[in-house]
Amino acid sequence: MSELGTVTNMASGARGKAARPSLWLTVLSLTALVLLVALGIWQIERRAWKLALIDRVEQRVHAPAQPIPSSASWPAVNAANDEYRHVSLKGRFLHDRETLVQAVTEEGPGFWVLTPLQRDDGTQVLINRGFVPSERREASTRRDGNPDGRVEITGLLRVTEPKGGFLRNNVPQHNRWYSRDVAAIATARGLHDVAPFFVDADAGSQSAGGPIGGLTVVRFPNNHLIYALTWFALAFMLAGRLFVQFGGGLFRRERFVHESDGGPDAATRRTGSNAGTIVEPT
Repeated sequence: MSELGTVTNMASGARGKAARPSLWLTVLSLTALVLLVALGIWQIERRAWKLALIDRVEQRVHAPAQPIPSSASWPAVNAANDEYRHVSLKGRFLHDRETLVQAVTEEGPGFWVLTPLQRDDGTQVLINRGFVPSERREASTRRDGNPDGRVEITGLLRVTEPKGGFLRNNVPQHNRWYSRDVAAIATARGLHDVAPFFVDADAGSQSAGGPIGGLTVVRFPNNHLIYALTWFALAFMLAGRLFVQFGGGLFRRERFVHESDGGPDAATRRTGSNAGTIVEPT
């Protein structure tokens, strides 16, 4: 094999090796590509689920108020089937057993006032009567807003919020509450036959001088389309990089081989090689 052929083959091999990534990097890139596409598809599915949830909740919120589920069906009450149902119930407030839960609302920081409602059948339901600012946390500052007789409440059924709020646990022994944990509140207040949910009273159920009702926020973040587009965009960029790495490398190798065999520079290289050869006499 001539010296020129050897150099050509070595250069071609070097370029081929430079164009080909290692096996583990190739496998890792293909795995990442599959994962990115799967994440994009998953976000599309999550978006469809979220839109269905929003539609279902909107129908519940704006439907006419219905009686709360019977006590026999309480164990089956859950967020998926029952939360945010527009419900109604009657009874008498047990104001001496109210519980204040810290809250931040459009009215500012303060407290939710949760008061047990004693029903005619002996069962009790915690009612979130609404919001009071910090300066009105003491019941003595709002006695005129606490009805003594029988009342009818309409509002939204809410599931219990166990354990506490974000990074803050309820401390029943010190009467510090950061979430509306029905079971814990019932135990702390000595309540019996309590529904495993509570009801957010609407604005029509509030009394003059009492807590501000109707502040329930029904909002579900829905950024799944943005997330899906992000995953798909990353997958597209990675696919483009793989195409350049493999397809571009093959194109460069093929072009180099053709030019070496018969390309326009071949004659020049051969001429230059002969021109530089010195023949010594024998």
